[in-house]
Amino acid sequence: MDKLSVMKAFCRIVERGSFSRAAEDLGVSAALLSREVKLLEESLETVLLTRTTRSMSLTDHGRRFYDDARDIVDAVARVEDGIRQSASTVSGPLKIGCSNSFGEAIIGPMLPGFLAEYPDVRVTLALEERVVDIIEEGIDLTLRVGAVLQDSALIARKVGTFHQRLFASPIYLAKHGTPQSPADIEGHRIAGFLLADHLLEWALTGPEGSVTISVNPDLRISNSIVLSDILASGYGIGPLPSFVSNGPEARGALTRVLPNHELPAREIYAVTAARLGMDARVLAFIKHLRRALAD
Repeated sequence: MDKLSVMKAFCRIVERGSFSRAAEDLGVSAALLSREVKLLEESLETVLLTRTTRSMSLTDHGRRFYDDARDIVDAVARVEDGIRQSASTVSGPLKIGCSNSFGEAIIGPMLPGFLAEYPDVRVTLALEERVVDIIEEGIDLTLRVGAVLQDSALIARKVGTFHQRLFASPIYLAKHGTPQSPADIEGHRIAGFLLADHLLEWALTGPEGSVTISVNPDLRISNSIVLSDILASGYGIGPLPSFVSNGPEARGALTRVLPNHELPAREIYAVTAARLGMDARVLAFIKHLRRALAD
């Protein structure tokens, strides 16, 4: 027997003065309510309601049970309302995890606007070049590329897609020549992203279809921002995600190499513990993140 449900039902019966009217309010049958009250009386070993074909009245024990049950039901309702209101309020601590380059390129610039809109949120941004255990480390939300989740306690929401293209500085290309086809990459100095699955092979898609070329980067870096700076200094050719390359390309510090070709696009996911799936802080942050990536 669900005591709280029975208490709620009993209070509704008393307040409506009828099993049938209470049953209609609760969306159940009058027979079910009658059985529940009978079981309640049996468990308490006393009579709570006296019933005839025309009337219903509380016994002394019934009056006492109703008064106490009403207090309990009201208290539970207040707790539930308070939790719902708190859960829908964007406030409190929010711990976010992501890579250094994504944090510097995307999260850092968007945080002031997010905090201006939600000044009661306290953000901790943990930058890590590794896949973190968000439950073990108390992280509310982490950003992953191409998330593959093995843990049912986690959920992933797609928040955006980024392109991966080849870049070099105008200075480097002027000195060493501009490749006109994927085969022309051979002989150029290469810088690679250490953590990428394309460190040693570039699967390029272009007008003629896909072609895979082998590369052996002389320089391998685990941070895309640093890789971008090195390419812009004139080091060589290397791949960059669009969230890093957009700025330097717009400023003229980097130039697209093989502009009709690019590496496979990658999807970005916001990963949370399932228990935080509807948390107002998480949802508000994801909304801002999607906007930032769209911009």
